[in-house]
Amino acid sequence: MKTGIEYGQVAWNVTSGCTKISAACQNCWAERMAKRMAGRCGYDKDEPFKVTLHPDKLEQPMRWKKPRMIFVCSMGDLFHEDVPTTFIDQVLEIIASCPQHTFIALTKRPENLEQKIYGTTTDNPFRQLGGGDYLANLWLGVTAENQQRADERIPILLQTPAAVRFVSVEPMLGPVDLNKYLYPQRLCDGHSAWQRHDEDCPRRPGLDWVICGGETGSGARPMHPDWARSLRNQCVAAGVPFYMKQMGSAWNKKGKGNNLSEIPEDLRIRQFPNGESGDYEVD
Repeated sequence: MKTGIEYGQVAWNVTSGCTKISAACQNCWAERMAKRMAGRCGYDKDEPFKVTLHPDKLEQPMRWKKPRMIFVCSMGDLFHEDVPTTFIDQVLEIIASCPQHTFIALTKRPENLEQKIYGTTTDNPFRQLGGGDYLANLWLGVTAENQQRADERIPILLQTPAAVRFVSVEPMLGPVDLNKYLYPQRLCDGHSAWQRHDEDCPRRPGLDWVICGGETGSGARPMHPDWARSLRNQCVAAGVPFYMKQMGSAWNKKGKGNNLSEIPEDLRIRQFPNGESGDYEVD
């Protein structure tokens, strides 16, 4: 399924469905989409947004020979509690067997990442990725719609081995300060994990990428452009790639989604962790 967003050319929905856990979930677009597809395409007629596995879609990336950026589970959360680790084993096998693709996985449940990716409850070798090892083509990110969720989720993400660690501040529901997560941090025993210390302390990497966007769809809550500008300025100062996805439906109800001709010119930035930049389609 094509996504219409540049950093996820296609969606690989091996799972669908979720449960609401934070303010970002209030107007979940995936839930609205699932309800439209109730009784079709593998979505339950009575509970279309319940967590559901789609094993018939597991081998899709193996049929895509041309390299693609693949958004994993745009219609759910792969790391939801109800997704078995045995199924995630199969997902990781496919990712490992398709090095030509880049897989982008976003979660609101980073506390589940370590066990579900690096757990040792199975003999599957793709689970044995701890000790600094990771799949080179799997990027892991968390949603942080406000400061509370940023402070809860990002520290857990930064403890998880991954080729790229990123945060999606979408829907952006208030100002967010990421400064303490954008720079490498020194970690010393007996001290706060996010304080800078002397050069002998071990170093924890910072975020590799920041995505920003307003909320879309019916009932969208507005994002102030100055919140996005602050986030952009933080990234520029830290040398971290910044990707402005869109301003949200409340900014301009006639907007066209990801074409973004209505976005302020100073925020038209689309950078990727690999150093590439994207182009906006401006009418």
